[in-house]
Amino acid sequence: MRILAWHVHAAWMTSFVQGPHEYYVPVLPDRSADGKGRAQTYDWPDTVREITPEALRTTDLDVVLLQRPCEVELFARWAGRALGRHGVPAVYVEHNTPRGDVAEWKHPLAARADVPIVHVTEFNRTVWDNGIAPAFVIEHGVPDHGYGYVGDDDSLVAAINEPVRRWRVAGTDLVARVTEQVPVSVYGMGTAELPARIPGLARVDDLSQAELHERMGRHFGYLHPYRWTSLGLSLIEAMMLGLPVLAVGATAAYEAVPPEAGLVSAAPDRLIETAQRWRRDPAEARARGQAARAHALRQFGLTRFLDDWDGLLKEVCR
Repeated sequence: MRILAWHVHAAWMTSFVQGPHEYYVPVLPDRSADGKGRAQTYDWPDTVREITPEALRTTDLDVVLLQRPCEVELFARWAGRALGRHGVPAVYVEHNTPRGDVAEWKHPLAARADVPIVHVTEFNRTVWDNGIAPAFVIEHGVPDHGYGYVGDDDSLVAAINEPVRRWRVAGTDLVARVTEQVPVSVYGMGTAELPARIPGLARVDDLSQAELHERMGRHFGYLHPYRWTSLGLSLIEAMMLGLPVLAVGATAAYEAVPPEAGLVSAAPDRLIETAQRWRRDPAEARARGQAARAHALRQFGLTRFLDDWDGLLKEVCR
């Protein structure tokens, strides 16, 4: 198939473009949000091609993958064509949890019956008001980079982009609480201001994807502090690497992390107690991490992810 998809979430897109299709990614001269083009720090195959708004008018497409409400208008303006029943087939991938009051959780495409909404977790499908739009779930899939757990760094690791701006949403305040009793390192974009807010952090850094995977495996456990997120890929990547997991009991964490892989709890003190036990008992931490990896390979494998997407895209195009 010939698929148009904006570069919105690089990590998710890295998995999506591993399929057997041709992928067109809009690009603008300034590579701003509406036209980032190919990712610069992720390994995308040659089947991913950049396309200008002008070229969209003369390019045949089988399906458009939407990820932001503004892309409906962008496609109509750039390509001069409609989407859905009277134009190019389309699906909308909802990466995020809704914001605002519960009564306001109506999806932007809830009034369209001709564009399916694909959620990345069952939790998302449940909390969004999808209206008359067909709603599906295709859970995340991530590449397997192999077992990478070493566990010789005596600190937990958390991967959080923009941890200061997203303070409570990302649970950064909970990181501060854990740090009072257990060392924590935080990796991600926009972390430069974090040491001033949490002086006791073990380490703070902004790493490439390859560096992040190598560094995460050195830590004795992974901390997932998010209060309101659509199950970040970093949690799944940590499990794939073989890290035991400590996750705040919110959103889809309970479904993603089985009991044998670590602890999911809304009580920070329980997470801290478990982390302290793992520091004293590295064998338990390693065993929990191996269980986490086995579960992630089963539930979040790349083959299952791509098969699910192929099935849905074929049905949409049909």
